[in-house]
Formats: sequence, structure tokens, C-alpha cells
Amino acid sequence: MQEISKKKSNQKNPFPYSIDNKRYHTLTYFNQKKFGCKICKISLNAGFTCPNLDGTKGYGGCIYCSKSGSGDFAGDVQLPLLLQFQEIKKKMQQKWKDAKWIAYFQARSNTYAPVSILQEKFEPLIGLENVVGLAIATRPDTISKECLSYLEELNSRTYLTVELGFQTMHEETAKRINRCSTKEEFEEAVFQLRQRNIPVVVHIINGLPYETKEEMIETVSYLNQLDIQGIKIHMLHILKDTPLAKLYEKEKFPVLTRSEYVDIVIEQLERLRPEIVIHRITGDPPKDDLIAPNWLLKKFCVLNEIDKEMVKRNTYQGKKVIHKESV
Repeated sequence: MQEISKKKSNQKNPFPYSIDNKRYHTLTYFNQKKFGCKICKISLNAGFTCPNLDGTKGYGGCIYCSKSGSGDFAGDVQLPLLLQFQEIKKKMQQKWKDAKWIAYFQARSNTYAPVSILQEKFEPLIGLENVVGLAIATRPDTISKECLSYLEELNSRTYLTVELGFQTMHEETAKRINRCSTKEEFEEAVFQLRQRNIPVVVHIINGLPYETKEEMIETVSYLNQLDIQGIKIHMLHILKDTPLAKLYEKEKFPVLTRSEYVDIVIEQLERLRPEIVIHRITGDPPKDDLIAPNWLLKKFCVLNEIDKEMVKRNTYQGKKVIHKESV
């Protein structure tokens, strides 16, 4: 009976990188295979800034960025990092008692400092009990040669991932959102990190002002040609007190509906190699600051709609990957 049940399950879900009936390569699956246990990321705010905040590249930051620098659920920047870590860990342990931990440097650009400062921030976390790795979110234009050497050495001592904010491959949109970094800088960062065998996770945003469905899919098809190991797919959320909020108030640009977002994400997943890990497939906007879209507040509804629609279409991650896109 067990064998029959398993066979039927495999027929229903043709995707091999799954332990929970998803049709895309979830981070849960990856972590279970790599570590054999529940892995929780603890989001930290190390007090870094960005080159398009301090005038090096620009001012004002990316137009969607909140005051916390996309670290709305990270620790309190006023607290020492170890205290941030312990406070968040204590809360998470109430739900996951036997978990192990990844310290996630989330807010702003976490390589935008001299190596001595990076060492001061990163090193204390590595030695903590049951910390299996570090995740470092940053911009592709803030990784110096000295930083690369340090990251390479760090990668030999712990499980390291570097997350690069990219958002879109389209230059017009990049200017509109004030990204202040180029596609060439991004490609060079990916190349240099992979030369050192450091896993790369890329952030993209669906629903950026005036981007079409075709352009969002083009961004994923472009990324699929690069040597990346993971991706985070976000839906644009408009938060209070951001340049994006002012633009939205002035122009009332179209915002994706939930069904539009689900449709776009599925078509993006179909164009990603199956081995690319999907670290995120929707966002978690802070409720009190959210202007639009309100449907993002129901995260699990979005996830369920993606799952149901993929079954309905009998599709899965990588279904539309063609040979020339493979790395």
C-alpha cells in the first residue's frame, strides 16, 4: 500500500526537488537535504548604509526602501548584534525547539564597509552554538577585492550565502527606482563570487512601476543564464514615507492584482532551472506602513494560490527552460 501511495504522489507532482508537494525548489527542501533539520534565519540590523544614500552613487536610496533599509523585520539597530540575535532566537525557539540558525545580515548593504568592520560584525556570530552559516544581503557594487578575499576565507569556515539586490534587468526601470547600480556591476559581482565558490541568491521585484509582465519574465530568463544558486521573488509593496509612496500618490501607476502576480510568478518559475532554490516567493510587508496592495497581508493565501494554479496547469519549475538557457 505504501508503494502504491508513493507512486500516485509522484504522478501528481512531477517535480523532484520537493518534500511538501510544492512544484518548485523550496528552501525547506534544500535545508532538509543539506542540514537534515529545521533551519531558521535570524534577521539582523548591523547599522550599515548604502552608496545611493550617502552620495557615493546617489541620494534617497531605492524608491521602495523603507527607513529600515528593507530590514523591517530585522533586529533593533540600537541593540548590539549578539543581543539582537539572542532576543529573536528566544522567540523563534518557542516554535522550533530543535532548529539550527543562520545569522542573516538583512538591512541595507552589508558589505559596504572596510573588512575590519565586516569582521567585527560577522565573526562573533559564527562561533555561536548551532549557528550553521551566515547570509549577507548587499548591493553588487559594494564588494571590494579585499571584501571578496575575506568572503572567500569566511566561506571556508561556515555556510555562506551572499544575496544581491538586482530587482530588474531593465535599465529604464532601474533608473526609475533609483537603483544606482548597473547590470554590468551585477554580472561582475556574480562572476567574482562564483569564482570563489560562494553561493549567490538574487533579489527581484515584480510589479515595479510601469514594468510589463513580459519584462518581469525577461528578468528571470536573463538570471537563468547566470551561475546563481537561489532567487527571492518579491511583490512590490508601497510603504508610507518612501519616495515610492509619493510617486504612487502622484501617478497612481498600476499595481498587480493577486491573480496577476500568481500568473507572473508561475511563468517565472517555469523559466528557472530546477536546481535554483526559491528562497522567497512573496513578501511580508509591515501592516501599519502598507499602502498597497492589501492582498499581500494574506501571505499564505498567495502561496496557496500559486500551488493550486501550478497543479491546475500541470506545470513546475523549469518546465519551459530550453537547452541554450542552461549554464
